[in-house]
Amino acid sequence: MAGLHDLAPNPGSRPRARRVGRGTGSGRGKTAGRGHKGQKARSGGTVRRGFEGGQTPLQRRLPKRGFTNAPFRRALAAVNVEALNRFDDDTEVTVELLRDQGLVKGRWDGVKVLGGGELSRRLTVRAHAFSRSAVEKIQAAGGKAEVV
Repeated sequence: MAGLHDLAPNPGSRPRARRVGRGTGSGRGKTAGRGHKGQKARSGGTVRRGFEGGQTPLQRRLPKRGFTNAPFRRALAAVNVEALNRFDDDTEVTVELLRDQGLVKGRWDGVKVLGGGELSRRLTVRAHAFSRSAVEKIQAAGGKAEVV
């Protein structure tokens, strides 16, 4: 049985690094593949992101306006009331139960119950947010909608 010390990359999968600037006979001597002069031929000579050769860059030419609340936005997972028909009557539907049933997947800041479809079960639903139509449908079915 082979051990960790026997592991090696497949032949040809790791080509040797090209050694540049090692004389004209190597085919990559003198300017070492950098061309002649200019900023990119110098050491440390790179052009920063967004630089347009001295022309006012696009991000400065475009107007800046408005406000964004993106850093503080709460991402809510959406669950329609129709999906809640899978639970038995008088069940207390919580966020943890929705996760266990696979109705909520991934990382979310909360769960919002939406009013899509019809609800035929009497449930107590606990979630972070509800749409107005979802609350009406839950109450019409004899249940309760509670904000966590």
